[in-house]
Amino acid sequence: MESANTLHPRAVGRLVGWSLIGTIVIGIVAARFVAPDININLSADVAAVAESMLGAEQRLRARAYLLALTFGVEALISVGFFFLLRRSGPILAGWSLFVGLAASLLMLLGAVFALNAAEFAGDAAYGAMSEEIRLMLASVQATSDYTSFHLGLILSSLAKAGFFALFLRSNLIPKIIAGWGLFASLFVAVTIVARDFIPVLGHGTITTAFMLSNLIALVSTGLYLGIRGVRTG
Repeated sequence: MESANTLHPRAVGRLVGWSLIGTIVIGIVAARFVAPDININLSADVAAVAESMLGAEQRLRARAYLLALTFGVEALISVGFFFLLRRSGPILAGWSLFVGLAASLLMLLGAVFALNAAEFAGDAAYGAMSEEIRLMLASVQATSDYTSFHLGLILSSLAKAGFFALFLRSNLIPKIIAGWGLFASLFVAVTIVARDFIPVLGHGTITTAFMLSNLIALVSTGLYLGIRGVRTG
């Protein structure tokens, strides 16, 4: 019979694994059914997004609550990774936990900006403002959402790179999954930063490549941990 010490890390691993899958599912639902035209991260047309926001109060509120839910799940994932990996490298695990939680907080700001835009769209107190001013305010919320999301994505990717490096060292998951996760996380973080200085890196093909690489890493890690837990022997 397996000891409690063996079962506990596996239980945590399974929880973290299905939480990873959960964040992906929430993201797909939000992008497909809630916020295809009110999420600046899915469109480069700030004016069109701001205009759509002013007619989508309920969807903005729904997006905000989904983002708040994602924040909670992402925080759980960071804490779970820390618990699993703290013995493999306490300094790197602690740093990754701190950066991961900071990234979650930045992404939570997206919920604040969505609720702000919902107020502009539906609260009678803003009805006396001209359409131009309301559009400007919505544009500010959209732009703030964009910057907080991308900075959060950079920090989240760096945190996951630290955790994947520890997974690679600890052998708690297959090395091919850990290695790909490390590569994909660094690919995302480095490319997002670099394209601010090298515009060609912002091409849609490159963006698709790093997002697909990251998706493969998260799905494979989530499914392995969710089904198997971590290795204990």
